Amino acid sequence: MAERGDVVGVFPSQERKLHTTASWDFMKFEGEVDWNPDIESKTIIGVIDTGIWPESKSFDDNGFGPVPKSWKGACEGGYNFSCTKKIIGARYYLSDEGEEGSARDYNGHGTHTASTAAGNQVVDASFYGIGKGIARGAVPLARLAVYKVCGSICRDDGILPAFDDAIADSVNIITISIGADFPIDITKDTIAIGSFHAIEQGILTVHSAGNTGGVPGAVSSVAPWLFTVAASTMTRKFVAPVVLGNGKTLNGNGVNAFTLKNGTTQLPLVYGQQASTRCSAFEAERCFSWCLDRDLVEGKIVVCNNNISLFTVLEVNRTGGVGAIIVDDEPQVASVTNFPYSRLSLREFQEVVDYIKSTKTPTGNLLKTKAIEDGSAPNVAFFSSRGPNKHFPDILKPDITAPGVEILAAFSPAGNPSDTRADDRSVDYSILDGTSISCPHVTGAAAYVKSINPNLSPSAIKSALMTTAFAMDKTDSYYGDSEFGYGAGHLNPRKAPYPGLVYEILPTDYVKWICGKNFSTELNISCAGVVPIQDEDLNYPTMSAKVVKGQRCKVTFRRTVMNVGQANSSYKVIIPLFSPLDTTVVPYILSFKARYEKKSFMVIVEGTEFEGFTSSSIEWFDGNHHVRSPIVIFTD
Repeated sequence: MAERGDVVGVFPSQERKLHTTASWDFMKFEGEVDWNPDIESKTIIGVIDTGIWPESKSFDDNGFGPVPKSWKGACEGGYNFSCTKKIIGARYYLSDEGEEGSARDYNGHGTHTASTAAGNQVVDASFYGIGKGIARGAVPLARLAVYKVCGSICRDDGILPAFDDAIADSVNIITISIGADFPIDITKDTIAIGSFHAIEQGILTVHSAGNTGGVPGAVSSVAPWLFTVAASTMTRKFVAPVVLGNGKTLNGNGVNAFTLKNGTTQLPLVYGQQASTRCSAFEAERCFSWCLDRDLVEGKIVVCNNNISLFTVLEVNRTGGVGAIIVDDEPQVASVTNFPYSRLSLREFQEVVDYIKSTKTPTGNLLKTKAIEDGSAPNVAFFSSRGPNKHFPDILKPDITAPGVEILAAFSPAGNPSDTRADDRSVDYSILDGTSISCPHVTGAAAYVKSINPNLSPSAIKSALMTTAFAMDKTDSYYGDSEFGYGAGHLNPRKAPYPGLVYEILPTDYVKWICGKNFSTELNISCAGVVPIQDEDLNYPTMSAKVVKGQRCKVTFRRTVMNVGQANSSYKVIIPLFSPLDTTVVPYILSFKARYEKKSFMVIVEGTEFEGFTSSSIEWFDGNHHVRSPIVIFTD
């Protein structure tokens, strides 16, 4: 096939993974915000995911006007699927699924991401009363086009055609919360290839960074035209309280929708080590599979020194236990299970063990999950994939972070809210975590910026969201992330439509970059007459350079900004007073006489014996707009 003239390239179809609403209020995107309902209602978001549940209240088309005239797609949703004035298009790409051929979502993931970006306002949404409030997306008037590429798995041979169809259908923005665990060659990455075709046609693709945790360089969305999103916490945090017989209450992690004995009656507690006659003490205290004895467990809450909640809960449930208390040996999130449980920190877990050992009849209870205030938020989530960018180290990834922890949004009633086979609950709204869930927040914000500034290019919208992001506190992060965890900072949708200045990258610039990387053959691009460029030459809103450890270096970044604010304006550069980098900006004042006028400048960073990671920033300021760009210098 590779020999055929009409074939661009041939590579194996790989499996990809799904990267999985107080969030908008947390970002102050509430109350009186500028709004352009006419443009918003003409904005079409393409969702490449597990499909959608069209009957959800979040997608009710009551009050919607006609389908936008720009729409060129079709409703090919298959079995038992009808489009509406909200969900205007649907396609599916599964050939080996047991379910009926349909764009209908039997998982829940796609429904969740779609509603996070563009769901209607729904009052009293909750997961069994947990998180009860108003669920909504950033752009509730926007239309949705659904491309189902995932069932039990997500495959490349569905993803690339989905991109091609979304482009042909004339969507305005694509959101895709699917990817690999680690970065792969972009010439074999269908998401990078498909999104490049999209950017050539003026369509921005927002992509999840991945969920491979604190492993350096694990961020899997590395192409410069992708808008790569990390995940972080917000001030609302769900806790599952544990009440001990001695009166002590400990707040663990967990989405516990159950109430044991009305939450008032104390139940027997048993430590796993004391609940087995067939396994070693090491295995028993961790409640390993087939270790616990029903006679010692039935009717009791079991305490397990194990942080693998799924298998622990299954074992306790199998032997007749009524709840589980497990250990949380690193910052975890409140995940949904189909069984009462709570994850405690190491210190609090030890308190429970000490209490059990201190009395002959230890008792306790597990209360239903409640919300508390997390004053340390936002922090980058422990699971969010970090930089540096392994393939292109001078392009900082991820680009931005957004809420992706304990997010309530619409769900498929045919989906499994806890990912366990024994869970037969059917819900309309559920709580998910992941960069999958932070990604549609940025998608919705991008659509909002586009509705206010319909003439901005995809790269200008991306720039606006990055340069208006608020700086994160490096000291609060569990992994000491800095920009490798959160990129330009935390999404700030209220400020983003008014960036003042933007860094624009045209499709032709990406072609020059591809030619500089010698990827042109694989991506079917002609480099004839093209002047190739490298990472440092791209007009990226952030600045990153990998240098040789222990040697003096001088790095020059050349950038161009376009004025999208007031016609007559003057910006002066601000460099942090205690910047760890010796930074010079030339010129240090940029004066504009017209909108869309462009000005260029250089940022020169010098240092001696760099080792590890150092970061700073520059900020252009005109008295109103703060246009901030991080600078990262690092070594192996």
